[in-house]
Formats: sequence, C-alpha cells, structure tokens
Amino acid sequence: MTACNLAAQTTVSGTVSDGKEPLAGANVFIIGTIDGCLTDSLGRFSFTTSAENQSTIKATFIGYEDYMLTTDICQLSDIHIRMKEQATTINEVVVTASTFSFGKSENFKTMDALDVVMSGNSCGDIVAALQTLPGTQTVGENGKLYVRGGESEECQTFVNGMHVLVPYSTNTENTAVRGRFSPFLFKGINFSLGGYSGEYGQALSSVLPVETTDAATTDKFGVSASLVDWNIGGTKAYKSSSLSFNAALTSMALYNKLFTERYDFNRPYRKFSGEMQYKKDFNYSSILKSYVGYDLTTVGQHIDNRNLSLKEHNIYANVTLKSAIGRGYTLFTGIANSSVLNDIDDARIAGDHYHNFRNEVHLKAEIRKVCSNTLKISAGIEDYIRNSTMKYDAYHYQLDYNILAAHVDAQWRVIPRVFLNMSARSELMRTNLLMMPRATLSYIHNKHLQASLVVGRYSQTAQDDYLAQSQSSLNQSTADHTILSLQYKSQSSLLRIEPYYKKYHHLPLLENGLYQPNGHGTSKGVDVFFEDHSLNKHLTTTLSYSFNDSKRLYLDFAEMQTPDYASRHNLRLTAKYSVGKFIVGMTESYASGRHFPIGTTPYYNSVDMNVTFLASPKVIIYSSLNNIFGRTNIFRFDAKSNPVVPSRDRFFYIGIFVSLKNNKAYDISNF
Repeated sequence: MTACNLAAQTTVSGTVSDGKEPLAGANVFIIGTIDGCLTDSLGRFSFTTSAENQSTIKATFIGYEDYMLTTDICQLSDIHIRMKEQATTINEVVVTASTFSFGKSENFKTMDALDVVMSGNSCGDIVAALQTLPGTQTVGENGKLYVRGGESEECQTFVNGMHVLVPYSTNTENTAVRGRFSPFLFKGINFSLGGYSGEYGQALSSVLPVETTDAATTDKFGVSASLVDWNIGGTKAYKSSSLSFNAALTSMALYNKLFTERYDFNRPYRKFSGEMQYKKDFNYSSILKSYVGYDLTTVGQHIDNRNLSLKEHNIYANVTLKSAIGRGYTLFTGIANSSVLNDIDDARIAGDHYHNFRNEVHLKAEIRKVCSNTLKISAGIEDYIRNSTMKYDAYHYQLDYNILAAHVDAQWRVIPRVFLNMSARSELMRTNLLMMPRATLSYIHNKHLQASLVVGRYSQTAQDDYLAQSQSSLNQSTADHTILSLQYKSQSSLLRIEPYYKKYHHLPLLENGLYQPNGHGTSKGVDVFFEDHSLNKHLTTTLSYSFNDSKRLYLDFAEMQTPDYASRHNLRLTAKYSVGKFIVGMTESYASGRHFPIGTTPYYNSVDMNVTFLASPKVIIYSSLNNIFGRTNIFRFDAKSNPVVPSRDRFFYIGIFVSLKNNKAYDISNF
C-alpha cells in the first residue's frame, strides 16, 4: 500500500492524447478545487494540489468526451489520459451524397442568392446556375434540367416541401425557358441528383427542394431594371410576421429591336409575374409560411406558313405550418395548388387550336422526432389530386386521378462515424400499389472525408398525354438508383466523385397505337466535381465533369438506343475573381454530340463572361455576355433533318439592382 503525506502539496502530472496524437490545450483539473492547468504542445501537464485522500481528476477537450478518474491523490503522478472522440449527434449529421446545397438551408452555407445570380451564364436563373454542376446535361433548345441521363420531367421541384406542377416558364419550341422562381425568394436550395429520402416522390431522377426565407425583421423596398426585365418589390415587417410582394415584367421587345435574331417573332416574348408572401412566427414554437405566384406569358412566332401564338397562365400557391407539439415532436402540414392553362393557335398547322388545362392539389402531413443522440425518425402521408383537360381540334381527353402516398424515414447512428438512413415509401395510384425501399449508408471519417452508398427505388406517373392515350393501362414508371459517393473537403478545396447506375422499369412504350408500361432502360456514369480557393484568396475555380451512358426502349423507339437529349460527355470550368468593387466570372461549357436518326450533332461549346460592380451598398450593376466567341451551336435536328440552332449566337445582359429602404441591394426585389 502506498502512503503519502496528506498535509503536503502533491504534484499531479502526466500526458493527454487521443491514442494517436497528443492533445494540446486540454483542460486538466481536480474536481472541487481550483487546481489544474492546460496541456502544452506535447500534451503534457503538471500542477500541484492540496487535495487529500480520494480525489477525482477530470480532463476536457472540444470534440472529445470528458475523462474522469477517481483514485488516491498520490496515484496521480505521471499518468496517461486517453480521450475518446465525441460521437456526432444525429442532428449534426450532414450526409452530402449526391446533393449540392446553396444558401442557408438547415445544415449548409455555401452559396447565397447573389452567387446564384452571378453564376456563369445564369442571368439570375436558378435552372441555368444549376447547369454548371456535374450530373446535368446541356440541352440548349429548351434549357430545362436533365439529370444523369433522365429526361427533364424526371426532375421535380418542391417549395417548402410542397410540389410544384410546372416550375418553368413557357416559350416557343427550340427556345430556352427559365425557371419561374427567383433565387432571392429562397434561403436554401438543395439539388439532389439522386438517392433522396422517402419524403420525396413522383421524381424518377432528381429533386430540387427549395426553402423560402423566414419572416423579415426590417422593411425593404427595391427596384431593378435591365434590357429585358423590370422589377419592383418590398416587404413590410411586423412584430412577429412580415408581408412581401413582388411584381416583374419581362419583355424581349426592346432587345429584339437592338439585336438581330434568326427566328421571326411576330409577337415578342412577354411575361408578367406577381408574387406575395406572408410569414408569421408563433412564440418560436410554430412557423406559418404562405406563398402565391402568378405568371402570364405570351409569345408569337412565324414558322413556315403559320403564325404560332402561345398564351400561358400559371398560378402556384402553398401554405405550410411547422409546429412543436411537445415531447420532442414536430408536426408539419401543408397544402399546395398548381394550375396551368395553355392556349396555342397554329400549333402544328395553320388554323388549328390547342387547349390544355392542368391542375394539382398537393396535401401533406408529416411528424418528426429526434428520439436520442443516435436516432431521428419521421413519418408522413400525402395526396396528389390531379386533373387535366386537353382539346386539339376534334381530339380531346379528360383525366382525373390521385396518388396516395406514405413514408417512414429513420436516421440512425449505428456506431461512431457510421450512419444509416433507411426509408420506405408506398404509393397507390388506382389499383397499383408500389413499395419503394431506400437506404443510405455513410461513413463520416471526420469533417474532411466521407463516403456513402445509396440504393433505392423511385417512381413517377407518366405524362398526361401518355396516360390518356394508354386507356388507363399505364402503371407508374420506376427507377432503381445505386450511387457511390466519395467526398474530401479541406479548408480551401472540395473534391467529390460519384459513380452511379440507374435501371428503369415500366416506361411508356408505344405498341399497336397505345402506350403500354413495357419500356425499360439503363443510365450509368460518373460525376466529378472539384472546387478550389487555394490559388488566390480572391479566386474561386470549379471543374464539373460528367460521363453518361444512357440507353432506353420507350415511347416510339423501335430498339434500345441513346435518347437524343443525352450527351456522353459534359464539362464545365468556372472561375470567379474579386478585385475591389468588381467581381468577374467566366464559364467554359462543353458537351459532346447528341445522336439522332440522321446523324450526330457537332460538339457544343460556349464561353461566357459576367462582371458585377458593387457601386455602393445599395446599388449593384450586373452584366454578362454568353458565347463570347459567337460559335453557332447545333442543338438537334428537326423532323425535316434541318439543324436547330439558337435564335442568336450571343446574348448580352445588363441590369441594375437598387435598394431604396435598406442598406443592402441583396435584399431588394423578390423579397
């Protein structure tokens, strides 16, 4: 038995490590006294104490579990303390597999609305900005999102968790469209290229969930103007709520007079947009958000011997409520309505008329709970109620159907650094019941390195035209996703590599004049994304490369073939440099040729440049020039084997954003 002098000072000494490296700056002390010290650069500590008999030594260090040992005081000489890394709680887990996030979403802060505006050739369009990411493919004749070999309809948009039926503005054939929503609406944009959780349905390839900003705390008012659009918007802030509005007019009339084009527009493209939002916080336990937006779009084009005339009304509205209901439970409820009305004269031949009305009501309820530091669960139900009417001369149809869905999602920390997300989604359409399991296994080694394996099944209803012509024989199409995601993030760079494989089932296939659910296909490839800030503190560069091998037998295909919208190679290089009050950006975009029955198009290439001038805290001037070298890109071939090219090779944009009742131009129009 060891004896010690209880009346004298005792020296406590030793080292602190994590088993591999010494921990410098760890706090070591005797509980109940003020005796202690911090470890040095080698993890060593030494101090004296007058504590007697049994005492408890404690060591603390950020990111590690507290260490405590109770023993005789004279046993605390030259001891070695080994600390265990603190396990990440389930609320701190950020799995980035196949997802790119922008803005202030729940777990990310990588890009804000102004960055989206200044991204490459976006001209303030979210859809164009997202096309600089890997996994997306260049389809210049319509400008929509095509992801990993899937067609544009396979990517679906959700605002505050609620589905948007038609997220694009309309335009004439072979002319790029824009997204309906401004980036200034949102605090969070999460673009998932595949492998999303059970919460999201009716999307075969990808989802774009966006989250609107919270209630404003100050009044705002601002205007913006350019050669093609004019905006006025503002917000009135109250004690715990805010009311916002925005009005915008987009018109190509002035631009068409200043710059020549190839197509004969007898009525220039015009769009009037109006939006309102109301948001209210209820004692920090409940948040109510509502949004309504309306677009009226008109355009006319002379094609051969007909005068195509197009008019579209598009209205979208939603209301959501998120409430804490006690015992750690959170309840989410929402309702959304989408209505789209299209009227087209001389749609195919002179004198014809096309009329289409589509409507969707989306109802959703979900309950969420963080059960512990290792388990988080959610469960929800929803209903998509849809109807559609189409009339084209003597042909017409009326569709009414709904899709009932339910999902359960569990996120579990299996062991420290290993996380498993398991979900199951079921959907019922008519008498067809689908069960869709999904899982993501992630290893998060540290804040720099993570790896994930994603598998799951996803479904989507065929487009209304195919449903009507199938005489109700079409079941939902499905796609099985398998994705391996590897990501390394340092202080100045990010590298992500993702090979993937998708297998399609029950695609609509035209057989004997009717669409049947007998189509199938595969899409496989690899996406690479690299972002770097190390070359210069003012310079950010990115590289996005996608390889895709896609083959399908669907629609009117006679055999398995590569869809004409899919290009095998897509490469984008971007650079953004800040100097003084100027921000200069450049983008190089390349896509290999696309295959058509008469041949393959030449490769696509465009070099774009933009300059932003921060004239004052309240004024921003933005300008861009797309395709600065004037290359005539051939997008596709039409039914007569003629090459389809853009209406103009270059597009110049200049706009001014002015804040009239705030100190930041970033907070002006579009709330």
